[in-house]
Amino acid sequence: MRNVIRGALAAGALAAAAFAGAASAQAQETIKVGILHSLSGTMAISETTLKDAMLMLIDEQNKKGGVLGKKLEPVVVDPASNWPLFAEKARELISNQKVSVVFGCWTSVSRKSVLPVFKELNSVLFYPVQYEGEESERNVFYTGAAPNQQAIPAVDYLMKEEGVQRWVLAGTDYVYPRTTNKILEAYLKDKGVAAEDIMINYTPFGHSDWQTIVSDIKKFGSAGKKTAVVSTINGDANVPFYKELGNQGVKATDIPVVAFSVGEEELAGIDTKPLVGHLAAWNYFESVDTPENKAFIDAWHAFTKNPKRVTNDPMEAHYIGFNMWVKAVEKAKSADPDKVIDALPGVEQANLTGGVSKMLPNHHITKPVLIGEIKEDGQFDVVEKTPDLVPGDAWSDFLPGSKDLEADWVGKKCGNFNTKTGKCGGQGS
Repeated sequence: MRNVIRGALAAGALAAAAFAGAASAQAQETIKVGILHSLSGTMAISETTLKDAMLMLIDEQNKKGGVLGKKLEPVVVDPASNWPLFAEKARELISNQKVSVVFGCWTSVSRKSVLPVFKELNSVLFYPVQYEGEESERNVFYTGAAPNQQAIPAVDYLMKEEGVQRWVLAGTDYVYPRTTNKILEAYLKDKGVAAEDIMINYTPFGHSDWQTIVSDIKKFGSAGKKTAVVSTINGDANVPFYKELGNQGVKATDIPVVAFSVGEEELAGIDTKPLVGHLAAWNYFESVDTPENKAFIDAWHAFTKNPKRVTNDPMEAHYIGFNMWVKAVEKAKSADPDKVIDALPGVEQANLTGGVSKMLPNHHITKPVLIGEIKEDGQFDVVEKTPDLVPGDAWSDFLPGSKDLEADWVGKKCGNFNTKTGKCGGQGS
């Protein structure tokens, strides 16, 4: 009898082991990819498209056979333009859903919210939007523009081509506009611009009543000096802002506006006729005529089944970042975050506007800088493009606390190495 019982127990144990093995194999059949973008709230106007772009990229990669012989499985969450909720959703993706990588965030406040989670749980975030710099984290790869890849070249263009002498720095009231404008204010003063020729204004997310502010901008621009607006206004507040510019007859020939967070997606919901000639600074425009961009646009229209869906700069940043991640996983022969983090610096990926972007040791990439004029159809006419790709600078050369800092996760294993003291530490991470 004992032998019968012993045999039954052994068979049961084998069955349990076989079941556990099958469950484990099942769990490892896919590589999970987290998508952390607002699908509701004030930022949905910008972020929903990025979720769709990621789904397209994952679908295309799966049609090629996936990665390391495994299919990619997208896991989509909605942090709803709620900054603390971004951290909760990031934890859910990494701890509960067991994703290997996350592509997400738009605003810097959402990125700052999730940083402690990615560091604690040692996962990887690809961040696709232009930002204020002053940061380099081991767990983050910044595929959007640093200030030296967008804000500084935009100001240089306005000075050189438009002869601008007075500056309105208008932004949404959070970390990205405030830090970017701090850098721009220092840069403008360094260029000899007087303090009285710089007007700075901040408004909350979702701000809708622009009548007084646009009136103040017109008054500021009536002092006899060429005036321009540098806009770091984010989200759906851009719609009433541009409408009010049109209402008050602020033309690009009088007071040009150069925007850092307005692209084809945001213009899709606006009557663009009064905005013709206003500017945006990005690293990609849908109107760029290259074979790579045409193929990307065609794939986008086919995937969304909508020939009117536009593309934009952060979509290209996700395209570059996603393909870099795939190459790093294949290079490391693993989706393990530590191995992928070590494999990413030096990885190259052709961008959509011409040239090959490279992941740098500071976890930023090389990018071309483009200045575009708004056309009647909501597209952009590229009026200037840098001859070479510009390396992203994590720390600004124009802020006293930053100009001596260098980020290098390859040689120095440090995001804020002080070149004067020779030590890692101080600001940032």
